[in-house]
Amino acid sequence: MTMSPNEVVAKVPTQLLIGGEWRKASSGETFTVENPATGETIATLDSANSADAVAALDAACAVQDEWARTTPRERANILRRAFELVHERADEFATLMTLEMGKPFAESQGEVTYGAEYLRWFSEEATRDYGRYSPVPEGTLRMVTRRKPVGPCLLITPWNFPLAMATRKVAPAVAAGCTLVLKPAKLTPLTTQYFAQTMLDAGLPKGVLNVVAGKSASAISEPLLADDRLRKLSFTGSTPVGRTLLKGAADNVLRTSMELGGNAPFIVFEDADIDQAVQGAMGHGFSGAAVQNTAGRDSCLAISRVPRGGGSLVQESRTWRSRSPPCRCPPVLESRAQ
Repeated sequence: MTMSPNEVVAKVPTQLLIGGEWRKASSGETFTVENPATGETIATLDSANSADAVAALDAACAVQDEWARTTPRERANILRRAFELVHERADEFATLMTLEMGKPFAESQGEVTYGAEYLRWFSEEATRDYGRYSPVPEGTLRMVTRRKPVGPCLLITPWNFPLAMATRKVAPAVAAGCTLVLKPAKLTPLTTQYFAQTMLDAGLPKGVLNVVAGKSASAISEPLLADDRLRKLSFTGSTPVGRTLLKGAADNVLRTSMELGGNAPFIVFEDADIDQAVQGAMGHGFSGAAVQNTAGRDSCLAISRVPRGGGSLVQESRTWRSRSPPCRCPPVLESRAQ
């Protein structure tokens, strides 16, 4: 039975996930999530501060050794069950993404499929962490290389792919036997909150995944980067923020995985099929309100094709704006981005 948007939102936990329990922020502060298409508030969430962030790391550290000792098959089974649950809840996830991020429902459905694949992929890879056995060059010794979990991780996700960016970071950490603190974007935390509950429903033990949403990103990241128990940072977002995080990660020499910024150019050569080029440019330029890393915000046309190419782009963009249903051009998430 199809649920209404309000019924879907009502299923989403609005508190912090620490040690396997949803609990209120220690400060009592909250923040709101708005529908970018209407400006209406769709949910109010507890806002984590530095104390909450440290409590989340405490919970992750408390179970790290035990979680690392679980078998690859156990971790694989949890990820596989999570993959199945995400598909069972596909319409709910897609509804949440459309409500809080604004992407057309068809795009949100596509992200559910795309995001769930990370869970399936790493469920299969979890059992293939083989390590290595090899002789030294002199042939006098044999070397055995074992792969071990790096330890507690801080994962920071952007707002433009609320589900896929969470699954892409959480799934490999779980597969490797790492515990984690996940900080979603304050603009689109509902999808992540629901995904965290889905991971618990899939059998993930308490404390392995901790989620701290909040209105101040630095209040969460700074104390964790300064804590020598944290061993890994993964961030997807802007280059300036990435620089700041890398500086914070340097003191404790953290392992880092950074996906930063980018304005992907869209280049059309003289011998290109302009009609196909226009459709490609529109797909990249308007998908996700034209703010994802692959959006072709800088278009380059061969000079002999500019009049026709430019005209086609203008005409097609008008049809994208006016074509309803289905909606193909989502709203801008924040007024400051207009």
